This record gives sequence, C-alpha cells and structure tokens, in this order.
Amino acid sequence: MNILLLGSGGREHAFAWKIASSPKCGKLFVAPGNAGTAAIAENVAIAVTDFEKLAQFCTDQSVDMMVVGPEEPLVKGIVDYFKNNPAVAHIPVVGPSQKGAQLEGSKDFSKQFMQRHGIPTAASKTFTKDSLEEGIAYLQSQGLPIVLKADGLAAGKGVLICQTYEEATESLKEMLVDAKFGDASSKVVIEQFLQGIELSVFVATDATSYRILPEAKDYKRIGEQDTGLNTGGMGAVSPVPFADGSFLKKVAERVVIPTIKGLEMENIPYTGFLFIGLMNMNGDPYVIEYNVRMGDPETEAVLPRIKSDFVDLLFSMGTLHLDEYQLEIHSHTATTVVMVAGGYPGAYEKGHEITGLTSIADPAKAIAFHAGTTTGTKGEVLTNGGRVIAVTGLGESMEEALNHAYEAVNHINWKDQYHRRDIGQDLKIYH
Repeated sequence: MNILLLGSGGREHAFAWKIASSPKCGKLFVAPGNAGTAAIAENVAIAVTDFEKLAQFCTDQSVDMMVVGPEEPLVKGIVDYFKNNPAVAHIPVVGPSQKGAQLEGSKDFSKQFMQRHGIPTAASKTFTKDSLEEGIAYLQSQGLPIVLKADGLAAGKGVLICQTYEEATESLKEMLVDAKFGDASSKVVIEQFLQGIELSVFVATDATSYRILPEAKDYKRIGEQDTGLNTGGMGAVSPVPFADGSFLKKVAERVVIPTIKGLEMENIPYTGFLFIGLMNMNGDPYVIEYNVRMGDPETEAVLPRIKSDFVDLLFSMGTLHLDEYQLEIHSHTATTVVMVAGGYPGAYEKGHEITGLTSIADPAKAIAFHAGTTTGTKGEVLTNGGRVIAVTGLGESMEEALNHAYEAVNHINWKDQYHRRDIGQDLKIYH
C-alpha cells in the first residue's frame, strides 16, 4: 500500500517507524515530516492544512490510505473534504469527521457530550465575554484550586489551574476579554479540580467496533517533581502500574463504551484514534478531556508495545472492518524521555546541530524519535522546535526501560539541551 501520513512531530516519526516496519507498506510519504521521517520515508513539502494540495498529491501518487497525525487538520475538516471530493473519496482516511473532531476542538462541546451520555467527568460551566460577571460569580461559588480551559485549540497551553480566586478572576478576564489564547478562549470552561493521578487511555475505533491500545502516563510540566510551566509533554511511561485490570475494566464500561455508543447515537462519524485523558480518583475513572488523535509523547511509548501489524490496524479502521482485527500487545515496558530546546516552553533557539544520534545502535533497547528536527545543507540534523528528540527505552521492567532511555539520552546533545531526569520515579511506589 502507498500511505500518506500527515504531521511533523515525534508522534508522526513513531507512526512512520511503525508503518515502515510492516510488510503491507509499499511507499510511505510524510507531509511535511522531519529529519527522522526523512530517513525512513519520503518527506513531502505540503502543509497539513493544505487540503487541495494533499488531495492532488494522493491522486498523483496513487495513495491507498491517508493517516492524519495532528488535530488541526481534523478540526478543520480534512476527512469531510476527502469524503466530498470525488477524486479522493475512495481513499480510506484514518481520522474522525469535523463533527467528531469537536470532541477536542471545543471543550464546551465535549463536556456537554459527556453530560448527555453519563460519562463521569468534573462539574463545569461555560462562559463568554458577555457572561463574564456570571463567570466571576460562579468562580466564587466553587472550591479551590479551580480549572479554566480555553474552549478551542490552544496548542496544549489553554488549561490553567488557579490556586486563588484572585488568580482565577484575573485569568478569566485575560482569556475572555484580552483574548489571551486568541479565538480559542472566546469561550472558557470553568471546571472543578479533580484530585488523583492522571493517565491516558487510547482507543482505535471505526465508529462501531473499538480496540483499547496500551495506556500511558505522561509528564506535562517542564520541571522535575512536576514543577514549572505546562509543556506539550516531557516524557511518558507504558504500561501504567496503577492501571490494573479492574481499573481498565471500569474505563471500558463507564467511558469507552458510552463514548462510542454516544457518537453512534448522535450520528457523528468517528473513524480513528480517541485519546482519553483520565483522572484515577480512588480507583474510579473521570474524564479530564478527549483528544481526537494519538498523544505526543505517549505515542512514542505506546506504539513500540503493539505486536500485531500496525498497517492492518490502520486499514481496518479506515475501511470499517476493525471487528476483524486481532490486537496483540508486548508485555515489555516502554519509557520515553523528551529532550527539549533551552528556554522551552518559552522562547528558544532553533538551528543547533544535534550530535550522538548514531550512537543508538540497538533498537531493542532504545529508539530516538525526532520531534522537532530538520536536515541541514550538509545532511546534518538540526533542532527545529521546542521538543526536539523523544528517546524511548524498552525493557522487561520500568527500571530497565528507563536505564536504556537515559543511557541513550546521555549520548545525544546540542547547545542548551534540557530533559527531565525523573520520568517514572513517581511510579516506583507501585512496583
């Protein structure tokens, strides 16, 4: 099969790596890709939101399937564009419809969806600029800390956890009146703070059948011991030691099944991945948020654990035959450590040469996924983003996987490189 994968991050390099390893993959194209995908596929200089050019490319290159990595093209309706374009309507696209993508594209839509289908989540209310005073009054009536969420896409930065009423009031004004997150915060969801431990559960679905993929826990803050600013993710661990069989059974019964049935009942076409951000509160799952694609950096820890053919999984989703797919999972642990540019998530420099990537020789121990890289004029690998490299270590235990990850991290370097040294340490109490 000729396959086109959209995106340029660590998630997409992990997808490309997994797709390329399948005998079902013929030619693999990645638009726009990065230095890592360039080594295993053909990068194509087309933006993920240039639907017209992508459709033309699929026609010209006889593409048999398209896989959408990031959320932006999904929220902007790429799946509907392909379905409604006779030239490419026959190509299976892995990703939900624009209506389905609202589960991530609008926090308000997703909260209302959860309420309609009895899916456990935090109590919340949504406000706009016109109802600012009501929003402030609502804040005062809630306990602390309190969570403010920009309704739209804000590149993972639109969620604020406020410790005082003053901070919450100020932040609400900044979001609604000063458009702190642009259009994304024209509506703000004020939500009860859930106390517990977070994890992510990933679901593959073709709108009727589903398969639950390995779960993961990610580390969002820049500083060790979960301090400092939120980032797109500084590391991940899979499996999650506290997510035992009985907890995951509750997740399936209370969250996954009602979500899939709810989408079907509301006639929302949903083919693709669903990432459910959960809080484990005393053994009960509560949904923090939905995302309509795989997580990053969780993908880099989840995909190495999938044993069965990944192209088969994608194609069975895209062609609505997921009920026939047998998902097999490796028992080993995968741990991911993200290496970032100095200054991230604030201002950072690009264009620094990365050394030591070739020293990672054994893919059974560690894999370096490129997250924000590009190729220089002499073929050297340069930094091109905030999160630059995601190193995944593999092992029979979490400890062994972490040792392999950090061993590899210690070989890779560039000017002002930074990474957290405590990924997975909080989970040792469960071993």
